[in-house]
Amino acid sequence: MGLAILERINHRIAERIDEFKEFFKRDGVMSISDYLDPRLVLFLESEKRDEALLELVALLNDTSKLKSAELFYQALQKREQFLSTGIGLGVAIPHAKLEGYDTFFIAIGIHKKGIEWNALDGAPVRLIFMIGGPDNQQTEYLKILSLLTMAIKNEERRKKMIKATSAQEVLELFASC
Repeated sequence: MGLAILERINHRIAERIDEFKEFFKRDGVMSISDYLDPRLVLFLESEKRDEALLELVALLNDTSKLKSAELFYQALQKREQFLSTGIGLGVAIPHAKLEGYDTFFIAIGIHKKGIEWNALDGAPVRLIFMIGGPDNQQTEYLKILSLLTMAIKNEERRKKMIKATSAQEVLELFASC
C-alpha cells in the first residue's frame, strides 16, 4: 500500500511536468541534499505523534528556520486533521507552506521503535521528513516531494536511516539524491 501512495504522489507530479521543465531550465538540477542540514536531524524520544511534531518544530525554531513556531505547528496540525501525513513504509511527511517564507527546509526525525501516526498503511512511523517553506512556490515544493519520495522508496536507505547514530550518517544516505 505504501508504494501505491508514493506512485500516486509521483502521478500528481507528472501531471505538472511542464512546470518542472521550466523550473529545471531556470534553476538547473536540484538535489534533495540541497535542503538538508545536519542541525535539522533529530533522534526522537517522543512516543506520540503530536509530541514528535512539537520536538521537530522546536528544533526548527531553535535553528531560526521559523518565523512563528506556533503558526507553523498549527498549520501542521490542520494538515494532519485533513489527512494523515503518514504515507506508509514507516514514513510521514508533515508539511506546511506559509506566507512570508523565501526558501524550503526539511527537518528529519528518526524514531527507533516507531510512533502511531494513523498512517495510510497502519504501520508505525519511524522516519519523519518535515517540510516547510513558502506558500507560493508549488513547483519547487512538488519537486522536493518527488525527490524525497523517490529516495525513500529505497528500503535499504530507510533501514540505514533507522540504524544511523549521527546526523552526518543520515545526510550521507542522501548524497546521491
